[in-house]
Amino acid sequence: MAWELGDPLCAAEGLELIHVEYQREPAGWVLRLFIEKPGGVGVEECSRVSRQLGDLLDIKLDTDVSYTLEVSSPGPQRPLSKKADFDRFAGEMARIRTRQALGGQKNFKGLLAGTADDAVRLILDCETIEIPYQEITKARLTNYHGDDKC
Repeated sequence: MAWELGDPLCAAEGLELIHVEYQREPAGWVLRLFIEKPGGVGVEECSRVSRQLGDLLDIKLDTDVSYTLEVSSPGPQRPLSKKADFDRFAGEMARIRTRQALGGQKNFKGLLAGTADDAVRLILDCETIEIPYQEITKARLTNYHGDDKC
């Protein structure tokens, strides 16, 4: 629901919704959205999206579970959510976690080399491996030097 409401809201504000997380943390449930735009996002954009999305969720979300809504820029550990992200950030270092073990492991760290068909290409120790996109449960850039103003 957050993606369906947040994506058009962000687009109307000239922003891109890049990732949504909903997870239980020690203080309770957290709904976290990561947004960006060329040149980076500031606190004002994060606050504006948070207010507007909070109002939409209050109306549309049918749940008794309380949660904290957080909207921020992605920072140096930028999540990779869309298939296009893996092409866009080719040449950057990334960490990828898979559902099932591939070649005896679930966690990979290497240089992104884009996509081929329905697989993400990752260079590990001078060898290129292909990870099926549908097997990826979590992917993030490591030490990405993008803008982080929120």
